[in-house]
Amino acid sequence: MSDQQNKKVTGIGGIFFKCQDPKGLKSWYQQHLGLKTDQYGALFEFRHVDEPERKGYLQWSTMPEDTEYFQPSEKQFMINYRVADLDYVLDELKKAGIEPVDKVESYDYGRFVHLVDPEGNKIELWEPVDQVFTEEFGDEATK
Repeated sequence: MSDQQNKKVTGIGGIFFKCQDPKGLKSWYQQHLGLKTDQYGALFEFRHVDEPERKGYLQWSTMPEDTEYFQPSEKQFMINYRVADLDYVLDELKKAGIEPVDKVESYDYGRFVHLVDPEGNKIELWEPVDQVFTEEFGDEATK
């Protein structure tokens, strides 16, 4: 296993937070802070430190106050953590007695699973396929 795969978390993949007016707040960030927004929020592009030619992405999203996506957590936010090898991370978590709250889901842009930390914060683990965002959004990400 490579050094990259031995890492559990390699970075932040997304920040999601509840708000009263998701569309209005997203528009405010676009107008006043220059975020390039779409229906999901804003996609931030970055370069990998160990492979600068490779692009990576972070998703920023406003969510309605009544979203059930953060369940079973009642918190106002959820953080998505990027991982290089989701199966490895899940195996390590299971050895420590930590079980996910759902099953791994796969999409063309990566694989996801959710956990709840000891303080009740739901977190999302994401094994990304960044190339999908590069092909779909090109230069439309916030940089």
